[in-house]
Order: sequence, then structure tokens, then C-alpha cells
Amino acid sequence: MNLKTEITKIHYNKDAKGLFVNILDFASLFYGIGSGLKNFLYDKNILKPKKVDAFVISVGNLTTGGVGKTPVVAEIAKYLIDKGEKVAVISRGYGGELSNKNINVISDGENVFYDAKMAGDEPYWLATNTKSVIITCKNRYEASKYAIDKFGTTHIILDDGFQHRKLHRNSDIVLADSEKMFGREKLLPAGPLREGFEALKRIDKLVIVSKNTDHTRAEKITKIMGKKMGVPSFLCKTEPDFVYNIKTGEKLPLGTEAKAVCAIGQPEQFYAFLKDYKIAETVTFDDHHKYSENEIPKGTIITTEKDAVKMKDFLRNDIYALKLKTVVDVESLLS
Repeated sequence: MNLKTEITKIHYNKDAKGLFVNILDFASLFYGIGSGLKNFLYDKNILKPKKVDAFVISVGNLTTGGVGKTPVVAEIAKYLIDKGEKVAVISRGYGGELSNKNINVISDGENVFYDAKMAGDEPYWLATNTKSVIITCKNRYEASKYAIDKFGTTHIILDDGFQHRKLHRNSDIVLADSEKMFGREKLLPAGPLREGFEALKRIDKLVIVSKNTDHTRAEKITKIMGKKMGVPSFLCKTEPDFVYNIKTGEKLPLGTEAKAVCAIGQPEQFYAFLKDYKIAETVTFDDHHKYSENEIPKGTIITTEKDAVKMKDFLRNDIYALKLKTVVDVESLLS
């Protein structure tokens, strides 16, 4: 585990104390000044977002990763494509080896041009699970213009775009985790907040993501938060579907003994989804970790689909991935 992982633990521990926590609290003051200044300039129209000739939907969150944006982005993209729209997903491409100073076309909607190592695990997963154009680039405006000019895109989805205010969006959809919500409710690096709570005024739609098999608590939170914030709120249910071999597609029988491996923002929720298997060991790497085959434990392995895309070229045939099903009312979410 590195320092980033240890800090992430503090983010969601409201009882965290000590000298290191005090240092993080102090550092967050400076982060808040920078974040607040940027938002002030945009809120007062001193800085103005650029517009493109397409309907732009931002899917983001107020906190750092692990909320579950990517599956929601995929569901929105699939819905729009089924309606006959030409969709492009614009991602920053975090974790990929391609320079995000360039406009990188990961997929044209039919062909995938880069692997997960080059593209980043999330853009690659989107490329292989949707028929949308996938582009990674730091400059979302230029990438959006390129998607429109090159592919005739009618709808742009900004993956993790809430804090990217340089590009005008028609709808700001923000997600929150039903279990962790806003953690210590402090700004980075002391807490998981990328912005102060005043940013919630920019939200058009709120989605509470429930990564559980019992959604009762999440349903209550969805109603309470929607009423409190005065915005339409929706529940997104993320549940385990089945576990399959990443080479053969064969399903792993329930009750099988296995080891669980992942490198995601909130690993404990993934492990909880594997309660129907005999998990002998859990191995957690840092988020967006780049795997080598020799660091994966021997024996049957269950991992996430996000991690599986980085293991598909391994020679071994005993790696399985958990398929999740995402249930959200996309039609209402986009209305």
C-alpha cells in the first residue's frame, strides 16, 4: 500500500485523528482556495465555458473515485444509441499510457484501437461494452469538437466531468455512494471532496448508487437528498450478476473456493459481492494498478471487470471476473 491508499482510508474515517490528519486538514485549506477561486470565476461569468454543437451530458461526482460512474455512463450511452443518436464518451484517460495532451480515439464505435494498458482501464471497458465513440484527452472541448466533426456525434458524455467547467454542458448528473456518501466531508487531501458543498447548486440530477443487495437504506437516502437539494434524484442499483472466466466465458459455480484480487477505489464493496463464494484470500492493489502476471496469487482468481481488462493477455486460464448489473431509469434521468 502506498501513501495514496492510506490517505484514502482517512477520507472515509470520520474519527480519524493524529498529527498526519492535522497536516492534511491544514493542506485542504489551500486546495479549497484554489478550487473556490476557479468556481467563483465561472459562477460570475468572468470565465465562460465553451459550447459545442452537440448535447453535452456530464456524469461526475463531488468526491474522488470509486462511486460507480463508468457503468452509469455505459447505460446512458446504450440508451441514446438505441434511440438512434451518435454518442461519444470523452474521458481524461487517467491511468493509460497514451498522452492525454493528444486526442486519442480509443474506439470509433465499431473498432477498438488500443488495449487497456494504453487507453486506461475505464475507457477500454467502455470501448468494449458500448458501441459509442470513445476518446481520451485532457482538453474536453477540442476532443468534443473532433468527435462532432469526425464522427457526426450528436451527444457527448463527459466521463467524470463535473469539475471540468471549461466545456458547457446541457445536463450535470452527479453520483454519490449510498454507503460512503461524502466521507469526512472535508476537501482534498483531508477528505474525499473535490469541491465544497456549494458546488451542489450546479447539479441538475442526483444519482445515489447502491452497491448492495439490500437497497432499503439507499432508497431512503435518495428521497431525503433529492428533497433536501431540490433536484430530481434517482436510485442506481449495482448488483452482482455472475462470475465468468475471462478467456472462455464459462461461469464459475457458486460456492467455489477462490482468491479475490482488485485495484479499485472501494475494494470492500467488491469483496462483499462475493459472499456466495469461498474467498480464501483478498489481495488489494492501489487504484488503477498496472498488473504483472507474477504478482497475481496462484489458484482460482476473481477480479472486477475493470481489472480483468488488464489481465486478459495473461497466459493463465484461471482468472474470473464479476459481472455486475446496473439498474437505473435512464429515460427519466435524461428527461
